[in-house]
This record gives sequence, C-alpha cells and structure tokens, in this order.
Amino acid sequence: MTQRPAVSLWDSSADEADIVSPLAGDGQTDLAIVGAGFTGLSTALHAAEAGIDCHVIEARHVGFGGSGRNVGLVNAGLWLPPQDVRARMGEAQGAALIDLLGKAPDVVYSLIEKHQIRCEATRNGTIHAAHSPRGQADLARRAGEWARLGAPVALLDRAEVAEKTGTEAFFGGLLDRRAGTVNPMGYARGLARAARAAGARISTGARVTGLHREGGQWRVRTASGTLSARDVVLGTNAYSDDLWPGLRRSYTMIHFFQLATPPMGEAGAHILKDGQGLWDTAPIMFALRRDDAGRLIVGSMGALMGGTGGLSRRWAARRLRRLFPELGPVEFESGWHGQIAMTPDHLPRIHRLAEGLYAPIGYNGRGIAPGTVFGRALAGLIAGAGEAGLPMPISDLTPVPARTLRTGFYHTAFAVNQLIRGL
Repeated sequence: MTQRPAVSLWDSSADEADIVSPLAGDGQTDLAIVGAGFTGLSTALHAAEAGIDCHVIEARHVGFGGSGRNVGLVNAGLWLPPQDVRARMGEAQGAALIDLLGKAPDVVYSLIEKHQIRCEATRNGTIHAAHSPRGQADLARRAGEWARLGAPVALLDRAEVAEKTGTEAFFGGLLDRRAGTVNPMGYARGLARAARAAGARISTGARVTGLHREGGQWRVRTASGTLSARDVVLGTNAYSDDLWPGLRRSYTMIHFFQLATPPMGEAGAHILKDGQGLWDTAPIMFALRRDDAGRLIVGSMGALMGGTGGLSRRWAARRLRRLFPELGPVEFESGWHGQIAMTPDHLPRIHRLAEGLYAPIGYNGRGIAPGTVFGRALAGLIAGAGEAGLPMPISDLTPVPARTLRTGFYHTAFAVNQLIRGL
C-alpha cells in the first residue's frame, strides 16, 4: 500500500512497489525523458537495453498521470476502424501503423512475461459492445476489415454478448482476442523496475521547470538540479504543461472518470466472467471491467463529480442497476479521473520540437499498447535507427482550432450526461 494519497484504485492495489528516488544535484546523460508513464518508461527500458545512458525525470511519482488512472484495457489498433486509418494516412503508412498497433498487445504481454511484472495480467480479449443497432452495424464494419487482415476477432450477436457480459442491455459486440486487461499502475511500476534493472535512472518528485539548448546539449532544469542531455523525449502526453510552448494546445484534453465497488464475490461472478474488459459504441463512451479481487470498475467520459458520494456515484449506481438489476443497491469504495489527449483526426502524433527533442502525444484513450510501442520506437530512433522506423511520420506542432471552446463544450456535455443519466 502506498503511504501518499492514491490517485486511483490501481495505485493502492498494485503489487509492484512504488519507486521513490529524488534528483539530487546536476548530472549528464545521453537521453533525458520527461514523464514516468507508459511512453517514457518504455523509452527508458528499450534505450537502456540498447546501451544508451538515460534518465527519467518525473514531477510526481511513477504513473501519476494517465498511466496510473487508466481503465487498464490493452487494446489492439486505434480508436478508428482500420479502413479509416488508411484513408487518413494513406495506404502504405496507414497499413504499417495498423499492423504495428494490431500486434502491440503482443509487445505488452511479452514485456510482462519477460520481466515478471505483477499487474493482474489477463489476456482473454476485450469486448466492444454495441449500445444500439447502429453501433452493431459499425462493429460489423470493423470486424469485417479486421477479419480480412487476419486478426482473431469475432462479431457477437445479442445472445452471445449477453452470455459473456452478464447483461442483455447490448445489441451485440466485437470480441478482440488479441487484447486483454492489466492493473495499469502495476504495469507502469513494472516497466520502471525493468528499466532500472537495465541501467536507466529514474528520479521522482522533480518537476522540469526549464528546457533549453546550449552548446549542442539540452539543459533540463529542475528545482533539485539540472541534467545535460544530447536528446530529450517529452512523455507527458495529456499532462503536458507549458514547458514547451504550444505543446498542450496541440490536443484537446478530456477527462475520464471511474468508480470501483468493493469486491462483489459470487454476486458479481457472472459479470464479464471470462475476464474481458468492455467499452461501448455510445458517443459518450461507457467502460466496465473487473479486477482480480472481484471489484466492478465502471467509468465514462467526464470528471469525477462529488467524490464517491455525489453526481458521478449516482450515475454509476443507476448504470449498474440498469445493466445488472439482480445486484441490488451497489456501493463504491473509490473513485478517480484522469486526462486523455484527443487529436482532431483521432491519430497520435510524434513531434520533433527541435533538434534532438521529441514529443509523442495524442493516444486518444489508447495509452497502454501504443505508448509501449511508441516508446520502443523512440528508443530505436535515439539508438540510430532513423525516423523511417517510427510508427508515425514526424509532424509539426499545430494548435487545435478553438481548443478552449472545445474543452469547455466537452466538459459541459459530459457533466450533463452524468446529471441526466444519474436521475
């Protein structure tokens, strides 16, 4: 158990130990990595394994941001159907990204196995559930394309999805057997442990307050000391601040909240009985999964309102009552929310902000598998593989039009959704 306030259920229940290692004084490294989330830690692990001296600098603690507040679904692919990815990126680049991210869960689970990461890893697939007949038609389109590409997916009818989920509320679903679930904080801490074992240094509680280039080196300044580095990776994603001008204006930030019940025991054993995680096709997405202790974790887009006893709790209780009336009244023992970086086209980015300074960003709610493989690719780039080996072509930093208005609109829409559906 962690002694500091937990940022999520995953933070308090993870079996992997937290890392506390303050930065003391000035130092030198080949690669400085800002942010100890999935991307930063994967970059560090793979860079260290390639013989690169690297140092991760984290403002709070490992997994403090989206990595430790994640739903914990290790999904294949992107938010977009594969045919839409090719349409937006072009046939060759789109097909390459689809192939890479389709295999990304293999990378995650191979790292878990190789480094014996204790993170409640289960790989029985995930279920994309249809909230309406139109949603089922969309899933049929996705399933057809993934099947054409040889992916182990199955389109489920209403009875089949009811059998797997324990509720008849959905109109069907898409089972993706490549995917699975983890305790995301456990996975992040396990990556940190593996990176340190490979030779990477990790400093926590060290917020980077300045970043500038001097004499062919980057100076990464914190209140505790300054690092000099040949290359820098900003792995801050949706938790980016004003360290680099314009970075946080390149995406729209939205919240995603979750609430967890106490362990349900036999009363909840029929819900997602094979251990899949679930999310639906609704415009304001709903997610549901269980952890190894038998808790139900339910979530949706928006900020947590009122802790475990307010608006969000009423929304979650009503949602579970509609899906599983046999449970009766349901209580919640913890609640939290995190931030997601959404891009206008729902595609991630890799920005080269300056010479030797890179920022992968905008996973659009798919942080675990893409963050892991993007980190691996960035380590390869620093090791000399070249930009051709990156998952995405390097792109310029472009502000999202009317970002402030978009953010306000989403915040209001998600709050109204909780209010209406919690009545």
